Amino acid sequence: MADGHERFVTAARELGIEIRAVAYPEGTGTAEDAARAIGCEVDQIVKSLVFVAIDDDGTERPVVALTSGSKRVDEAALAQLLGVPRVRKADADEVRTASGFSIGGTPPFGHARDIPVYLDPHLATFDEVWAAAGTARHVFPLTPEELRRTGAQDIGDFTS
Repeated sequence: MADGHERFVTAARELGIEIRAVAYPEGTGTAEDAARAIGCEVDQIVKSLVFVAIDDDGTERPVVALTSGSKRVDEAALAQLLGVPRVRKADADEVRTASGFSIGGTPPFGHARDIPVYLDPHLATFDEVWAAAGTARHVFPLTPEELRRTGAQDIGDFTS
């Protein structure tokens, strides 16, 4: 079975996106670690976070929030923007099931399932941002416009 990075690169190619990934053997486990290794601002790091939206009838569905490295997802704000009563952070098993990747290596696209992806508006203020490329050791640059072309949606500010 291919590792997360190889699976991500394959998924990106299928979308017509050429990935220029950089590997950091020591890992980029936090946004601060990634920014330090890359040499960019923490705000330019894309955190791909999986949440579970819970509908009125209790139905749960995964969603991905692409958040700037210095920001936190405000679960109440995200729930309001999604029109659901509640949102909670997915656990490690739910992240892997929904995205096909582990926490810390989840990319902004190329997931195992068709999951809605929402874009933190702060990320759009940069010319270039950096995201995980399938593992906690691989990152790649892209523009906010490229994120939108992969299906990331602008729904408003869900961060604090």
